Amino acid sequence: MLIYDDIYSWDGWGGKLRLGSGQCKMRIFDLRKDETVRGVSFLKPVIVVISDVPESKMTIRSCTSHIATCVVHDFKLDPSRMLWVEYYPETVYGAGQEHVISEKLDAVDFEWREEKAINPRWRSLQPPLLDTVKAMI
Repeated sequence: MLIYDDIYSWDGWGGKLRLGSGQCKMRIFDLRKDETVRGVSFLKPVIVVISDVPESKMTIRSCTSHIATCVVHDFKLDPSRMLWVEYYPETVYGAGQEHVISEKLDAVDFEWREEKAINPRWRSLQPPLLDTVKAMI
C-alpha cells in the first residue's frame, strides 16, 4: 500500500535561479495494492500526503500546484485518480508552550490543464476519509 515514504525534492522554475524549488516529506499510498481491501473499487485509489520540512526554502502551501505537477510527472500518476493531501502536525509555541495549533489535514483539488495542476482549492478532510488518512500516516 505505501509505495513512497521519503523527502521529495522538486525543481523550481527560472532556470539556474531555481525559484520555488524546495523539499517536503511525502508519502504515496496505492490502495489498489492493499491486500486488506481486495475487491473494493476506489474512485481515487492513490493518496499523496505531503508536509513541510524545516530545511526547505518553500512551504508546501505556497507551491502545492507546482509540487503536484512534478509528482504526477515523476511517478506517472493519473491526477484524476489521485487524492492530494497536505498534512500539518500539531504545533506548540509560546514562552511556556501554552499555545497550540491543532493538527490539520487538507485535501487540495486542482484543475488540470496541459498536464499542469492549477487553481488549487483547499478543503478540510472529513470523516470517514479523515480517519482513514490519519490511520495511514
